[in-house]
Amino acid sequence: MTKKWYNYFVSVDDANSAGTSSSSVSGRGASSTNAAQSVAEIASSVAAEPTFTTPVSDPNSFEEIYRAAEIPAAPQGYSILKVAQMLESEHIRNLPSDVKKSSVLVALDAAGADIKDVIQDAVRRDRALDTYERVQQRSVEELESRKTKENGQIQGEIDKYLTEQRAKMQSNSDEVAREKERFSGWRLKKQQEEKKIADAVGYFVSENPITTGAVSAQPPVSKTAQRS
Repeated sequence: MTKKWYNYFVSVDDANSAGTSSSSVSGRGASSTNAAQSVAEIASSVAAEPTFTTPVSDPNSFEEIYRAAEIPAAPQGYSILKVAQMLESEHIRNLPSDVKKSSVLVALDAAGADIKDVIQDAVRRDRALDTYERVQQRSVEELESRKTKENGQIQGEIDKYLTEQRAKMQSNSDEVAREKERFSGWRLKKQQEEKKIADAVGYFVSENPITTGAVSAQPPVSKTAQRS
């Protein structure tokens, strides 16, 4: 797990000799190997995936996530979060890493706390966060699936509605076209009728009062006139 940083807090020497360095390269290599093995053992002693016994109402509250995962109180109160605060303390913040580590180990030893318990606390919190991340990711994926399905249904309804409305529009256009064609035919017959009338009247008047062309548009005829 490349993102883990537990080994920064593991002393490669005995807790009683924290801060002292080995005089040989081979000795340092052996101690580093032992430290890595110790970290692996500590991590393996923690449940791979914690069980959340209560719902989390505020995902932005990590403390609430930790409580829901039932992370036990750290021995002597020295959780990894407290250690993180210690490392950022103005008293040791700017000191070399080895000195900061030694200072923390001395404080833990003085309080009767074990660095292994601190690392276990760190692993528990990390796994609680990872587990809750998977829970949220699954929730988001399920929401996306539901909403995608819902959007598909809505789109289907929209497509159906548009198809129906386009069909109505086409029907309206077809009806107008038929009526125009009927009217055009009627107008031609009307002009023929008017010509016949005008020709007959023309024998008896000097100025023919009969119109034979298309008339200009007039205000809409009332429904009563249309019925009559």
